[in-house]
Amino acid sequence: MINKHSIEEAYCFFHQKYRVYSRSDNPVQRDDIEYAIASYANEMNRDLYREIAGEKPDFLYDHASFSDDLSNAVDQLEKLL
Repeated sequence: MINKHSIEEAYCFFHQKYRVYSRSDNPVQRDDIEYAIASYANEMNRDLYREIAGEKPDFLYDHASFSDDLSNAVDQLEKLL
């Protein structure tokens, strides 16, 4: 079950990390953010994760698509608020 608190918590965390990630040119910082987001995604509300991931099994875990995934997650969560 998805509740308002899980949406707000995920949105705040992802939005803050995305703002830093999208402006960073430091590869170590960007890797740290990818790790933090993946760790959060492992523990977040599973129904909410499935909702924002759609049919993509590696959503927020694939380095090659991470930036787009994170941007997409922020957009989807904002719509759910």
